[in-house]
Amino acid sequence: MTEALLTGANASTEVPLKRRLRRAERTRQVKALALVLPLLVFLLFTFAGPIAGMLWRAVDDREVRQALPQTVAALANWDGKDLPDEKAYAALAGDILAARASGTIAIAAKRLNYALNGFRTILTSTARNLKAVPEPGTAKETLGKINPAWRERTTWTTIKDAGGPVTGFYLLAALDLTRNVDGAIVAAPADQAIYRDVFGRTFLISLGVTALCLILGFPVAYLLATLPPGRSNLLMIFVLLPFWTSLLVRTCAWIVLLQSKGVVNDSLHWLGIIDEPLRLIYNRFGVCVAMTHVLLPFMILPLYSSMKAISPAYMRAAASLGAPPLTAFLRIYLPQTLPGIGAGGLLVFILALGYYITPALVGGAADQMISYFIALYTTETANWGLASALGAVLLLATILLALVYGKLVQGQQVTGGMKN
Repeated sequence: MTEALLTGANASTEVPLKRRLRRAERTRQVKALALVLPLLVFLLFTFAGPIAGMLWRAVDDREVRQALPQTVAALANWDGKDLPDEKAYAALAGDILAARASGTIAIAAKRLNYALNGFRTILTSTARNLKAVPEPGTAKETLGKINPAWRERTTWTTIKDAGGPVTGFYLLAALDLTRNVDGAIVAAPADQAIYRDVFGRTFLISLGVTALCLILGFPVAYLLATLPPGRSNLLMIFVLLPFWTSLLVRTCAWIVLLQSKGVVNDSLHWLGIIDEPLRLIYNRFGVCVAMTHVLLPFMILPLYSSMKAISPAYMRAAASLGAPPLTAFLRIYLPQTLPGIGAGGLLVFILALGYYITPALVGGAADQMISYFIALYTTETANWGLASALGAVLLLATILLALVYGKLVQGQQVTGGMKN
């Protein structure tokens, strides 16, 4: 009887104890969430929100639909094989008059001109010369007299394709693709196909800068990892020194150093090595040098972290077993630094993809990267759709690169760069 009472008492106290523990755990989680909530909100509005807005801008296409709603509706069932019927012409005439009165005709003309050169002139001239709604049955003839382009099928397919509310036009343009009059995806004309070359140039420059950072950063990281702590910390200050100066200042410093009458050319001339100044700036060489200087710390730091974790006993053991220094380095030390090489290379490459200021200041016309065109379409021509599409393609390439890197290291347990 007594044992039964004790068992019941223990059970009755155990349940409230579990409940209190669960309540305490929930309270702890709520407090932890409250601590990180401001950061999450900040990232949502300053990172995730702008990216989502950029992706939406890349497919948003409502300008023509808002300015020419009746025309878009009339062309919804048009097969595009012949010219549209009289109803579509009448709808266009009414929309043009309404858009002229509301001031939205310029917005539609600008959007349509992206797809077909000269469309701005077609639409604005028609708006100026169309005085009133044509008589029933005469809209096709009236618009054809104002501008013969309204008798061409390409003009109408352009309006239909831009009818929105979403479009693939900007994304196709970012890849040098377009749709022909029949709606098939084809390569853009040669005089408009520039972005593939720009993307290729961007990736090539980024890859070259990454390789230079690895070649220059590996010995520095090795030196930092093997020196005594006092000297290593002193040299680390010089590695971190570029972070204490503005990117613009560092880039302008390279202009001073590399220009025709700069320090480098004057020194080479004084030493008798050259007779004429070398062209070291406003070309690919200047871009790679300046970008390498800026991004070098991002390669050194991951390498240093990886090398610092490597025990010197590995190399001593290899030497004691008769391995030459080069063989020991290539087969013992270098494989253990691969995580640092991968992390540093990925970081430098991704950062280099989005560089704008440095190529714009020290590069020539043939050395501008994709970020230059994104800035151009954003700030000067206000073609936000194409700017967003170029940014979306660059973002996708960056994500794919990160996924490939993650796939390569996935499932591998690494201890100092060596598999267990």
